[in-house]
Amino acid sequence: MSFQDPQPLDLKSYIREIPDFPKPGILFYDISTLIRSPDAWQVATARLARAIAAWQPDMLAGIESRGFLTAAPLALRLGCGFTMLRKPGKLPGKTISLKYGLEYGEDELHIQADAIKPGQRVVVLDDLLATGGTLAASIDLLRKVGAEVVGASVLIELADLKGRDKLDVPLNALMTYDE
Repeated sequence: MSFQDPQPLDLKSYIREIPDFPKPGILFYDISTLIRSPDAWQVATARLARAIAAWQPDMLAGIESRGFLTAAPLALRLGCGFTMLRKPGKLPGKTISLKYGLEYGEDELHIQADAIKPGQRVVVLDDLLATGGTLAASIDLLRKVGAEVVGASVLIELADLKGRDKLDVPLNALMTYDE
């Protein structure tokens, strides 16, 4: 990766904070304002690519749906494959699933049964790490289909929620917020 930031760019200045979305009391970190800026998006993906390349992945796995936004262009940039971790009923063919608990209930992720070859080095990506339940479940699901999960990466980590503590792989967070 030969990309050099021409000037250090504060990517947090491209993140819009929306209070009380999607419900009262939640502060939503909107990445759409980052993605729509060609310069900021180029810098963000270059920084992510540099960090992820060190793990030498064969495949990137994006968590539905905002994880797709980072994983797909990074897979192209790094020359590796891309697979999707999706909600039930969204993937064709045979799938493998994993149900997991959240603070407010239960959720489920699916991956196509043939998406990962046993032993492939995989990095899982999402837009944001909060409490860590979805990212930890994604790692478990990828292992269930034979992946060697070598790392996880997010655009934003909400450090005070300690989601990192639920992960047993290295984590790269492009931006960290303490609430």
